[in-house]
Amino acid sequence: MASRDTRQLAVALAYQTGESAPMVVAKGRGLLARAIIEKARDAGVYVHESPELVSLLMQVDLDQRIPPDLYVAVAELLAWLYRLEHGLSEELLLEQTQ
Repeated sequence: MASRDTRQLAVALAYQTGESAPMVVAKGRGLLARAIIEKARDAGVYVHESPELVSLLMQVDLDQRIPPDLYVAVAELLAWLYRLEHGLSEELLLEQTQ
């Protein structure tokens, strides 16, 4: 019987306006994942939990741009975050996604 790896995973993305796509700048499992998340929170960076997306992003090498097949998923996340940071309430965000 195969056991499932239940260690925490984390991937950090960076994106600058004008770049072709976000880049994986950090990723890790277990203690390293927790350190990445803690550092992000300490810096005021939003931490989003999406096991499916993290699993896909873990396959991208460090310092590489995300592949085109992940553009839509990451773009939706970035658009949601942009709206959140610019004052739209959580209720309004939920209404817009339904």
